[in-house]
Amino acid sequence: MRLTFLSDDRIMSHSQAFDRALVSKYDFPGPRYTSYPTAPQFHEAFALDDYRQATETSNGAPLPKPLSVYVHIPFCQSLCYYCACNKIITQKTEKAVEYLDYLKREIALQAELFDADRRLTQLHLGGGTPTYFTNAQLAELMSALRQAFRFDTHNAHEFSVEVDPRTVTPNRIRELRQLGFNRLSFGVQDFDPDVQAAVNRVQSESQVRGLVEAARDADFDSVSVDLIYGLPLQTVESFDATLAKVIAIRPDRIAAYSYAHLPSLFKAQRLIRPEHMPPPERKLELLELTIQRLTEAGYVYIGMDHFALPDDELSLARENGTLQRNFQGYSTHADCDLIGLGVSAIGKVADSYSQNVKELSQYYARLDAGLLPVKRGYQLSDDDRLRREVIMALMCHGHIDMAHFERRYGIDFTHYFADSLDQLAGHVADGLVTIDKEVVTLLPQGQLMMRSVAMAFDAYLGDGQRGLFSRTV
Repeated sequence: MRLTFLSDDRIMSHSQAFDRALVSKYDFPGPRYTSYPTAPQFHEAFALDDYRQATETSNGAPLPKPLSVYVHIPFCQSLCYYCACNKIITQKTEKAVEYLDYLKREIALQAELFDADRRLTQLHLGGGTPTYFTNAQLAELMSALRQAFRFDTHNAHEFSVEVDPRTVTPNRIRELRQLGFNRLSFGVQDFDPDVQAAVNRVQSESQVRGLVEAARDADFDSVSVDLIYGLPLQTVESFDATLAKVIAIRPDRIAAYSYAHLPSLFKAQRLIRPEHMPPPERKLELLELTIQRLTEAGYVYIGMDHFALPDDELSLARENGTLQRNFQGYSTHADCDLIGLGVSAIGKVADSYSQNVKELSQYYARLDAGLLPVKRGYQLSDDDRLRREVIMALMCHGHIDMAHFERRYGIDFTHYFADSLDQLAGHVADGLVTIDKEVVTLLPQGQLMMRSVAMAFDAYLGDGQRGLFSRTV
């Protein structure tokens, strides 16, 4: 089959067999590297004073970065059995009113910490179900954000919202565009009715198609669809039918995530019947099928679980070397200071990460006391910054330019990362990576295993740390 990969300056096509044995060999637990260090390294010794210091450092930079805001809206009307997100299942819509009031308090406290002339170029609403809020409530939220921050009015800004198709109408989609959102992400997961029933998330193809068409009519810049492979009752034939329907809808981007079944950690997953779970080899069959069907349909494999049409911003960024990565995955706007709002939200300001409390009662109590609800965080060391940049270069651009890092950090790369390069001996022997005197290069065969390659440069994976993560493929 034909897989499509991108180099820094051109699109490259390779006839490359999907080596199921090789993929299986490197399918072990490991981070997704939406951050480095990863969330298990966050700690409660990082306090509010540390966060305030980070904002002062950020404001004082010679060229302060643009701002990005992530808003976590935790509420859902019904429980999806596969979900591992931080959510609250409730039919009591008055909870949204209370939560919005506290969000506005947090927005005001955060805005006080950042210089007023800094542009907000990226906004993302996630959850939970952001469309649990009515459009009137979303308008109130957007108004509060506009009053607090200087919104970027150029065409390059990216204001996105995750949408549960079961909770909106085509008219609501048009209203979301009027509120200022220019990107939508629809959670589909699977169109097969038996699979949908097994995970308690039932929605029709026609429903999703109508919403995507409404988004196009409303002139959204980009529409994305999320899928999950490895769900209960999925077969190659059933998921092939789902892929065909998604391809026919033709979203700009498709994210195909591997389902991590961890019922010991996530109570909702215990509602899935064990006998309905596909065997491990099925996931590899589904992954192979997904890559084949999407690339044959003209989608470019960006990396990890992301695909995009050739003229999409992600594809163009991958081609010209400007692709980045943050807590929302691959992005063209990741080089921002990220402000996390809402329960459990994570931020990245200067060389620090911070995370809010995860419990709603604590979130309200902190704000009632006039305090930001920051619970824990992490201040990066010089080594952390170096390793973060190395890992992101690999995952976004497919290579590590040793000379660049030697000049930038004043190191001898092969000496500094001697242990890391030794760990990649197996990857080199298996044709996943090449290492010469100047560059570590991820080969087409290694694209699916890039997380395992990145793990060689991670300084925190000892002492059983790997078991904290999902499998890498």
